[in-house]
Formats: sequence, structure tokens, C-alpha cells
Amino acid sequence: MADGRSPLRRLPPATSTLRPQKTATLLAQRIVAEIADNGLEPGTMLPPEKEMQARYEVARGTVREALRFLEIQGVLTMKSGPGGGPVVSSPDPRHLASMLTLILQMSGAPYRTVLEARQLLEPTLARQAAERISEADLDLLRACLERSAADTESDDAFLSENRTFHALIAKASENQILEYLLSALRWITEQTAVGAEYSNRRRGTILDEHRRVVEALADRDPDGAEQAMRAHMQDVVAYLERRHSQVMSTPLRWDRVAP
Repeated sequence: MADGRSPLRRLPPATSTLRPQKTATLLAQRIVAEIADNGLEPGTMLPPEKEMQARYEVARGTVREALRFLEIQGVLTMKSGPGGGPVVSSPDPRHLASMLTLILQMSGAPYRTVLEARQLLEPTLARQAAERISEADLDLLRACLERSAADTESDDAFLSENRTFHALIAKASENQILEYLLSALRWITEQTAVGAEYSNRRRGTILDEHRRVVEALADRDPDGAEQAMRAHMQDVVAYLERRHSQVMSTPLRWDRVAP
């Protein structure tokens, strides 16, 4: 429609008023279901609060609470000003990272926990990637290695390429759950200050390990890719334990990770 505010109205109206208990949660779940069922893309304007209040037969406060909950989860953003209102957004792994870190902080889990999880997860992703990786993905990985080898001065550039390397392998695994989980874990590790500095020798070691992973992927060798990635992650964790043992033992904090 021209006003961009009718997507949810394509579905039939509610047959009964939502239960008073947990009404805002139930309303949030229904809005998400209707967004998914209608295939609404990020950027789509949803009806304003008053229309939602009438459509769902709930109080204004309930609508606001549901929308605020969905905004926190990254499902919606709230556009202010004339013609504003709820806009469909797209949750990303940072929101999963935020929730994971909140739970981990409440249980007193240390930074080491996240690295140990990656140690277990990334070899599995490499194994699956070896079975599914495309030539295009291999080309991207090789280009990433070339950029890593070319820049020997900037820690920021090195860490950026390291992030790209692991993200490309996760994507090549074609398993969205594992890819999102790894992205969330990686976000947690990146937002927690470790203070690690990488000498040229250390960078060379990491680059050699990355090359061995890519060689196994190119050979479509699941066992080799899994073993190479496991060796790499074990080396990463061992290095951080030697150089930054205090940080590894530091409890995770939600305020450092929240998007």
C-alpha cells in the first residue's frame, strides 16, 4: 500500500482477546509470526501503536511493552517523528552474544569459557565446510590469506583479516545455527579487552596455521580440515593462557558486549 503501513493487516483479525497474563509476550510472539508469515523485509513499516491496539484488542501499554521487547531483541527499530513507528529490522549475532553474556555473567563464567567453546565448535565447522565449500569461497579465503601476509604492521588490520577468515569458514559450512553461534562467540571475544599484541613471528605462526586449514578445505578433506583447525584453536588458547592468564580467568561482563 502507498502508506506502507498495512503489511500485518493481510492476516485475519484475532478471533479472541489475548489472555491478560503475559499479554505483552504473547503479542510480541504474534507480531514476529506475522512478520515471518508475510515475508516482511527489513525496513518495512508496521502499523502504528493505535492501529495495533485496536487490531489486537489490547491496552496501549501492552503494545508499547511488546514493541520495546522486540526492539531489544533486534526484531524492530522505532522510527521517531511524523510518520514514524515500528520498522522491521533483522536481529544479528550481536543480540545472541548479548543474551549469552548476560547468562554467563550471572553464572560467573570466565572469559576462558568462550574460547573453550570456540575450540570445540570451530573444528566441526571446518569439517563441514570441507564437504560443502565452493570455489568462490576458497578464492575469498585465499585472498584473505594474501592480505594477512601483505600487512605486517597493523594489529587492527591483522585482527580484521583473522575475523574474516573464521567467518568465511563458518559461512562455507552452510549451517546457520553454528554460523550464528560462532559469530556470537567471536563478538564476545572481540568485545572483551585482552590486550594481546602480535609480533611478526606470532602472526607468521597464525598465518601458517590458516594456510593448513585452507589447504585441507581445498582438498575437500574433512578430517584434515578438522585436525588443522583444532590444532590452530588449541594454539590460540595456549598462547592466551601463557600471555594473558589473568584475563582468561576474568568473569564475563554483559555491559561490554551488549549491542
